[in-house]
Amino acid sequence: MANKHYEVLVVGGGISGASLFYELAKYTDVKSIALLEKYEALATLNSKGTSNSQTIHCGDIETNYTAEKAKTVKRTAKMIEKYCLQYGYENKFMFAHQKMAIGVGDEEVAYMRNRYKDFKELFPYLEVFEKDKLKEIEPKLVFDENGNERPESIVGVGVEAEAGEWSTVDFGKMSDSLVENAQKIDDVVTDVFFNSKVTSIKQVGKIHEVVAAGVTYTADFVVVNAGAHSLYLAHRMGHGTDYGCLPMAGSFYVTSKKLLNGKVYMVQHPKLPFAALHGDPDILLNGNTRFGPTALALPKLERYHGNSTIIDFWKTLRFDKNIVKIFWDLLKDGDIRSYIMRNFMFEVPYINKRLFVKDARKIVPSLSIDDIEYAEGFGGVRPQVLDKKNQKLMLGEASVNPGTGIIFNMTPSPGATSCLGNAERDIKLVCAHIGKTFNQEEFDKDLIE
Repeated sequence: MANKHYEVLVVGGGISGASLFYELAKYTDVKSIALLEKYEALATLNSKGTSNSQTIHCGDIETNYTAEKAKTVKRTAKMIEKYCLQYGYENKFMFAHQKMAIGVGDEEVAYMRNRYKDFKELFPYLEVFEKDKLKEIEPKLVFDENGNERPESIVGVGVEAEAGEWSTVDFGKMSDSLVENAQKIDDVVTDVFFNSKVTSIKQVGKIHEVVAAGVTYTADFVVVNAGAHSLYLAHRMGHGTDYGCLPMAGSFYVTSKKLLNGKVYMVQHPKLPFAALHGDPDILLNGNTRFGPTALALPKLERYHGNSTIIDFWKTLRFDKNIVKIFWDLLKDGDIRSYIMRNFMFEVPYINKRLFVKDARKIVPSLSIDDIEYAEGFGGVRPQVLDKKNQKLMLGEASVNPGTGIIFNMTPSPGATSCLGNAERDIKLVCAHIGKTFNQEEFDKDLIE
């Protein structure tokens, strides 16, 4: 059988791969594109609605974002909104919820008031919600199980739903829509191959040869958007060996009722590299509240597909003295050590709910053990990148680009929010390498202006 040749080949059918597939078809003169997906459908792993918090992270309520990072993320978040509005997906899989970050206790309250001043210009819609206002719009934040006001000071900074700020997306459904819309574009080959696990990639002259499910494909340019497997595939080609991968699993707890009217985030602990606990109205559970995520280092690249990726994890970690140094620096800090142990206990039956409720009561003081259940099958794996050269845990996204016509992307949070912006970045590299044109004017008109 002759090789299947494409100008661009995308590996991975999550939100990142789907976004690139769509933008290549719509905004470039590339004429043949293929998408290889390991499983039987798109977005079955981290982009699935149950695997993430369904949040458009624009930086307004994420207290671990600097103003500079928030400005960058805001641009890509707006692309999500523009795309969904362009095709009429609002209130289908994109929703506007009330959202806020809260400070609890005098120190956090002062922090949130200062943050409001620093971020008000970037996000003019932000408001300060004093305790009396919170009693109206999010009463569960204020009152305990006996109906008494919580003793600590509390303030919220955010926006009410009526302001119409889009906050929530089912990234799984968005992935489906991106591929569907790409395949409607005339005069472009847009092939999608499911059940196509990539087993090898090798460079052959100026092109790359990709073998998936026994079929050989060739391409002028390959982009690998395969979550934690991106670095695994890069290592197999000898690229990105200064990086290791630490898969972080996030679990959630769900309620059988609507405890919160919108998204409620907490102040991020400055020493902790992972997201603080938050409460969200789950759009797949009729708006019932979902709490999480926890953060647990997991020795596998995929969470709910047995133990088949454990060996892949060890190969991708590339354990050596640099990895030991990174782990030692994390564990020697008492706050981080305690956090890691506590998150491990969140996975232990019986103990987990009792411990989790104590933490979640910082958001909802009246929360009881009977209010929540461990969300079986929820949560994904974030590929946190370990920079062995600089001996540190990297926060955010990373790419390996050897300059030979192939890119490997690792996109932990806010990777879903940044999907269209990351695709724009990669398209410019693709077009420059293979002599194609990116229509920046049309792109900006649709997704920026």
